[in-house]
Amino acid sequence: MIPWLLCALLAQAAAASPPPAPDPVPAALAAARAALDAGRPQDALQKLLALGHPEDPRVAHLRGVAEYRADDYAHAIERLTPLLGAFPAGSSEAREVEQVLGLSLYLANRIPEAIPHLEHTREWAADNMELAQVLGMAYVQTAQPDRARASLARTFGVPPDSAAAHLFAAQMMIRVERDAMADEELKRAIAKDPRLPHARYLRAQAALFRGRFDDAIALLKGELEVNPASAMALYLLGDAYVRQEKWGEAIAALQRSVWINPYFSGPYVLLGRAYSARGEPGTAEPMVRRAVEMDPNNRAAHYLLAQLLQQTGRAEEARREFETAARLQGP
Repeated sequence: MIPWLLCALLAQAAAASPPPAPDPVPAALAAARAALDAGRPQDALQKLLALGHPEDPRVAHLRGVAEYRADDYAHAIERLTPLLGAFPAGSSEAREVEQVLGLSLYLANRIPEAIPHLEHTREWAADNMELAQVLGMAYVQTAQPDRARASLARTFGVPPDSAAAHLFAAQMMIRVERDAMADEELKRAIAKDPRLPHARYLRAQAALFRGRFDDAIALLKGELEVNPASAMALYLLGDAYVRQEKWGEAIAALQRSVWINPYFSGPYVLLGRAYSARGEPGTAEPMVRRAVEMDPNNRAAHYLLAQLLQQTGRAEEARREFETAARLQGP
């Protein structure tokens, strides 16, 4: 064929063919990402579902992130797990897939599975305090106290072998009811720094909960030696004395607690109980009324006030307070 004719035919064919359609995925992903950044994960999911292309790793990745943001951890895990290794190592996509997968597994209570992904994320996000906190709590819940303490020390900016690190680790352990681990951490904290505030207070809380009142009192007295202005330590000390029916000692501790912090209802309720037990309803009533005023939803305060009103012959007022207490107790 004559060369110029071939060129003409090719040009004619090119002109007759429509230009390739633009790839719709990048624009849809950008819109979905903008919705996520604006805190609208459901909008992002709708955009991604309308786009289609569920087999496209780019789409699956962002759907998994949106499902995580929408608290749909099971679907996020299902979506993201196959994408491990789908993006170049070290890319922002690969990092986000592993980070979000680790967080989704953690929040779905699949904590042992979450830990390796969170540890890999820590390699490039070593200064991320939130990640250190989540990883620390994951170690707590899988009974790895040394790793938990090291990770939580990063969260709170203290050396991992310091008394403060032991104290912070114990506080987090108490939150998830790992009390035996917490007690060991607190003992180590006190051994490293005998004048560390709050450590004996936390041990006393556990002792009081278990009914070991003498132990609690000894620990709280030790706490007050290093932290004499602790209104909460005085409140717990008063509580321990109330449970032992040592009314005079209870009143002294609770009054001091109130003088330091007059804005907490707990000591007023216990003062009301102590004065009532000593046969002083006239002194008990204003204490309990103060507690009700500060915390209208405090069932114990309403019930105690009803008892005091009943003792002093005010039956109608007592009835109303008993009804309030019953309503606050719930069904």
